[in-house]
Amino acid sequence: MRTSRPARVGQYTALLAYLVFLAFPFLWLVSTAFKPPRELGSLHPTWIPKDPTLANFRQAFDEQPLLHAALNSLLAALAAAVIAVLIATPMAYVVARRRTRLAKAVTGWVVVSQAFPFVLLIIPLFLVLKNLRMINSVPGLVLVYVVWALPFALWMLAGYVRAVPPELEEAAAVDGAGRVRTLVSVTAPLLAPGIVATALFAFITAWNEFFFALVLLKTPEKQTLPVVLTHFIGAEGVADLGPLAAAAFLATLPSLVVFALIQRRITGGMLTGAVKS
Repeated sequence: MRTSRPARVGQYTALLAYLVFLAFPFLWLVSTAFKPPRELGSLHPTWIPKDPTLANFRQAFDEQPLLHAALNSLLAALAAAVIAVLIATPMAYVVARRRTRLAKAVTGWVVVSQAFPFVLLIIPLFLVLKNLRMINSVPGLVLVYVVWALPFALWMLAGYVRAVPPELEEAAAVDGAGRVRTLVSVTAPLLAPGIVATALFAFITAWNEFFFALVLLKTPEKQTLPVVLTHFIGAEGVADLGPLAAAAFLATLPSLVVFALIQRRITGGMLTGAVKS
């Protein structure tokens, strides 16, 4: 059934309004990052800076160790993404292929665990890391990020595994391949789009995470970028708006770049998996 012209106009209008709603915070952030102090305090703010400047970026780097904090965030995010994917892939294979009560219970627990708030988890995690002597360390933070990302990664990859035809694995078994060989040589290559999407999720979650890093990291040289951004806010709650916007703009770039580089592969893999020959 064809959609009428007024309905299509309404759909495109709603989509455009939604895109504007999503883009507004980022565009305003970019505009603020390039505004001089005189324009930041103006009673009539404008979208485009009248006198754009890079002074906010220079001040941000002079006041805070942004590069070192970004390196800490990058190491933690990459390590968490890689470890979470390596652990979740074989687990997802077992959960998807073994239709037992235990597999269903694991899937249900994964869904329920996503409802737990951060505050409920921080005390047990803190005690565990204290016993392991991993408080105030980037490896300890990576362990927390892996624990937090693993349930969703498992649930996400299990859906991709179910989309792989079991007949391919049965043919590999007929040829003499074992479970591990089948997973590595047959199933894993077909899961590449799902693995990339899951790794992207784990990376972005760890890169943007603030609460765990604030509680677990006390030494300034070990703090991540989201924690360092709070240093632009004074003791009385007054923000140094220009440098804060500049630093926040730089902090969003890695996530945007990573997604831009791999989004075509993710989309292509999803479309390929949706077409049956």
